[in-house]
Amino acid sequence: MVNWMNSDKTVFEETIKEKTMRIEEALEAFLPKEEGYQKTVIEAMNYSVLAGGKRLRPMLMKETYEMFGGSGALIDPFMAAIEMLHNYSLVHDDLPAMDNDEYRRGRKTTHMVYGEGMAVLAGDGLLNYAFETAASVFDRTKSLEEYKRAAAALAVFGKKAGIYGMIGGQCADIEAEERQEDMTKDLLMFIHEHKTAALIQASMMIGAILAGAEKEQIEAIEKCAYNIGIAFQIQDDILDVTGSQEVLGKPVGSDEKNNKRTYVTICGLEKSAETVAALSNEAIRILSSFPVRNPFLEKLIEQLIYREK
Repeated sequence: MVNWMNSDKTVFEETIKEKTMRIEEALEAFLPKEEGYQKTVIEAMNYSVLAGGKRLRPMLMKETYEMFGGSGALIDPFMAAIEMLHNYSLVHDDLPAMDNDEYRRGRKTTHMVYGEGMAVLAGDGLLNYAFETAASVFDRTKSLEEYKRAAAALAVFGKKAGIYGMIGGQCADIEAEERQEDMTKDLLMFIHEHKTAALIQASMMIGAILAGAEKEQIEAIEKCAYNIGIAFQIQDDILDVTGSQEVLGKPVGSDEKNNKRTYVTICGLEKSAETVAALSNEAIRILSSFPVRNPFLEKLIEQLIYREK
């Protein structure tokens, strides 16, 4: 067994690649075929989903699922669905009406390739198809208990994606952009919790739920995922200041260009880095409190502190 916390960086990176490849295969199996009169919107949907990325959310979902004893393909529809959901939000974020970005993951954004109207439809298509895909989990259940778990997972999926989750965070973010001078740390944390952490919470909670975790364990996972999401977003804010387009695959300095207040502009780089470390370490402490540990998952979260893209 690999000691992940002290493992060679190359071994860890190769394992990440292998796990990402398996996620890619599972994801592609659920993507719609590019055919029919709706072919163009499906092409635009698949273009955004297959543009690469860390596949962090489905990986967190799968690793949490396995940590609580889950096995088999019950988790697969949700792994694909969470990535569709994440990518729909990116397609819409990149639109001129939102962040107006031309590049993502090193290539042209969806609206730059297919036009604004088709990009809107592609985002809508991915959102709807994410729920179609997630709902297919019921066809895989083999007992009443699994059926109940699937229903509970779908409820979390919907809430964390909606007005009390990611969309709620996006709403607050858009309104805050119009009055940056009124941005407080509390408002910023609300935005980060809902816009970013919510889907990470959904990922890990769904993994725990489908594996049969107890209520208290699911609540602990929700807190753990909150920490991961906030740390991930603050690190993203840090990279917007310290990173490069070549490494990130997207323009840097967009926050400054848009006069956007972030955790970095409010608290400074040093304090931001300390917060990322503290949140990530607390998340790992929560994970290490469970009867069965997943050292790879702990290592994966630790890497969020040092990521460069």
